[in-house]
Amino acid sequence: MRRLSASTTVSLVVVAVVLAGTLVAAFTSGRTPNVLDVVLPVVSCGALMLRRRLPVASLIVVVVSVSVYYPFARLDGPLIVLVLVALYTAADQGRLVAAIATGAAVLLAMGFGEARGVRHVDDSMFGAITGWVVAAIAFGGVTRNRRAYLLEAQQRALDAEHSKEEEARRRESEERLRIARELHDVLGHNISMINVQASAALHGLAKRPEKAEAALRTIKETSKETLRELRTTLGVLRQVDEDAPTAPAGSLARMPELVATSGLEVATDLSGPLDALPTEVDLAAARIIRESLTNVARHSGTKKARLTVSNSSGNIMIRVDDDGPGATYTDGSGFGLQGMRERATALGGDLEAGPRPEGGFRVVARLPLNGAR
Repeated sequence: MRRLSASTTVSLVVVAVVLAGTLVAAFTSGRTPNVLDVVLPVVSCGALMLRRRLPVASLIVVVVSVSVYYPFARLDGPLIVLVLVALYTAADQGRLVAAIATGAAVLLAMGFGEARGVRHVDDSMFGAITGWVVAAIAFGGVTRNRRAYLLEAQQRALDAEHSKEEEARRRESEERLRIARELHDVLGHNISMINVQASAALHGLAKRPEKAEAALRTIKETSKETLRELRTTLGVLRQVDEDAPTAPAGSLARMPELVATSGLEVATDLSGPLDALPTEVDLAAARIIRESLTNVARHSGTKKARLTVSNSSGNIMIRVDDDGPGATYTDGSGFGLQGMRERATALGGDLEAGPRPEGGFRVVARLPLNGAR
């Protein structure tokens, strides 16, 4: 069974009270009702039932009916209550101008009629009616403003919750990208070195056993490093503390070790202070160098590279050159350069990579020291 709304319930209660009061007036006044005593209460009560759907039209019909009722009907029912409810509803529904204009017209017409004809109410009653009219309009305006304030507060709360969810999704996306870069830079590098050294070991196994032995030792150390890095990454993902030792993070302070794991002959040129750097810059620089050397080993077709790292004018400048023919390895994902560029951009720097005019490939990165955050 459908339940009545609060507005409809209030309207029915008001109509019942008005009609009951009119019937009581009919039995106690000793007067014989005329047609207006029946028609006008019914019309005004019917109009009041439409006060939420048609607030202005309902107000006009009620006011006109009541204005005709009191001078010309024989009974004295409480139809003034209908006018007050209609004024309140019009103001509550945002028709404040119509409510004020109608209320003022009612009071002026009532005062004019009382001044020229037989007085139906004394001064105190007229003042009370004026107060009721003003109070009904004011109360309607207050309830509308309060409802608008509550709706605005609710909307602000919903917007704040939506913004919080969007921020959480953004942070989650950034964290996924960060983890993807870490896995690519660390595990991808080490596994690539294992692949390169395994190929060298197979090639030199018959002809140069000492080269094969060195390659196998490199594979052993690199695989051990890979397991440590993987354990560190999984520990972060699980968000648990582990007592087992993990590999130290990449750093320019460990440049010999960083270059040695590449399996290349790297000519290194370092200038400026490269220790005590901001952690973000130090780690990003090590990752970019490692990925660049990995690309040389995988794609250049040469075993030699030149690495230049300098600290000048508030920037860490990195340049990796090779003079290989290139295009010797085609199974990569293409995420290496993208990850390096994202690392540099995140620190307010930039990275350029492309073929050199004289042949080979070059990677140049600029990492501002004051851009770490």
